[in-house]
Parts: sequence; C-alpha cells; structure tokens
Amino acid sequence: MSKLVIVPTPIGNLEDITLRAIRILKECDLILAEDTRTSSHLLKHLEIHKPLKSYHQHNEHKILEELITDLQQGKKIVLISDAGTPAISDPGFLLVRECLRNGIEVETLPGATAFVPALVNSGFPCNEFVFMGFLPQKKGRFTKWQQLKDEERTFILYESPYRLIKLLEEIKDNLGEQRRVSVSRELSKMFEENKRGTVVEVLEHFKKKTIKGEIVVVVEGKSENKHEDVEEEA
Repeated sequence: MSKLVIVPTPIGNLEDITLRAIRILKECDLILAEDTRTSSHLLKHLEIHKPLKSYHQHNEHKILEELITDLQQGKKIVLISDAGTPAISDPGFLLVRECLRNGIEVETLPGATAFVPALVNSGFPCNEFVFMGFLPQKKGRFTKWQQLKDEERTFILYESPYRLIKLLEEIKDNLGEQRRVSVSRELSKMFEENKRGTVVEVLEHFKKKTIKGEIVVVVEGKSENKHEDVEEEA
C-alpha cells in the first residue's frame, strides 16, 4: 500500500531513534533525505540499506510530481531530515500537502525535535508557547520584532551559531535588557549547554567563547504585571 511516512531522526544522540522508526526505515522502498551524506551515517549505524534520494529546499518543487507518481504506483516512501522532525524548519510541508491533495496516506511518527527539550529546559511557561523557527534574515525581520514585543507567551527561535550574538543583541534592543532567555546548544550531544539568565547575562557569556553547534533560543513572554501577580497569589 502506497504511503508517505514522516520519520524524525536524532538531533544528536543516535540512541534517540525509536524502534518503530528503525522498523519503518527497513521496510520502505525509498528514503528521501535532506543531505544523503549526513543520513548515510545514521543508516550505516542502523545497518539499513535502502535507496536514498536527495530532497531539500532547492529541489523539492522540481521532483514533487515524480514523487507523487511513485507513491501512486504503490511505493512506500520515508521522508527524513538531517536531524529532528521533517517540515519543522526543514523541507516536508510541500510534499505532505500534495500527498493529501492526491488522496495518498501520510503517517507521521512522533520523535526528536530540538525545540521541545529546549523549551522544557528553559524553565519558562510551557502551557502556551509560540514556535517562530528562523526569523527572516532581511525582509520582514523588523516586522517580526514589532509583533514579538507584545507577545505574552514564551516564544522559541532557531539560529545559526554564527548569528547568535546578533540575535541576542536584537532581543536586548527590542525587548529590553531584563528580558530572560535560555539558549540551548548541542542538545543531546556530548557538549550540550543550556545557558539561562537575562539577555545581557547570556550575551556576555557567549561573547567570551567560540560558538558552535545547533542553537535554540527560548525567550520569556512579556508580562508587565508579573511581580504584582506573584504577590497577589502569595
């Protein structure tokens, strides 16, 4: 039976792959990978030998029709990304939408994604939050900051290690020096780091070191009456 299966892969520690994910990777006809070189390391570790095909932001429109045809002909295709869950700041949405439009079954496995452990680690409220992913680099970035100034919920950003200092400075300039943040780096890996504090404190910490690895920034929401609310509850 034809089916597209979305399979999350570990964000760092290879032990985070699920037993169900391994089984499905072994049973499929084709694996779509964001970077076949990166995914080959994981598949080799799992002793899985299946055809691999590149699927990334530069070719997803070009090969979409071909993939839909393969699925309509009965193939079972798995989509993975370099790390985490496909379609979360990675390619995947376009293919899922087209499958649903064509009546092709889509199954999504639960599994690794970087923003969930970063959110829980932050100590900020998790009952309501906003996932922003990567902010626009140029057009639309100013508008996003204007929107986030009044956001009362915890919000989450992804950022490159090369642009982390710039992002923290923008948080300070747009949201204030006392806004608290939590920066998670290299989650689930040997050199995992979680730095929490005011944006000024976290900024000074990272200015003193070479920044490497995947970055998740969690920002507390605006709460003008935070201290008054705590006193009333007490």
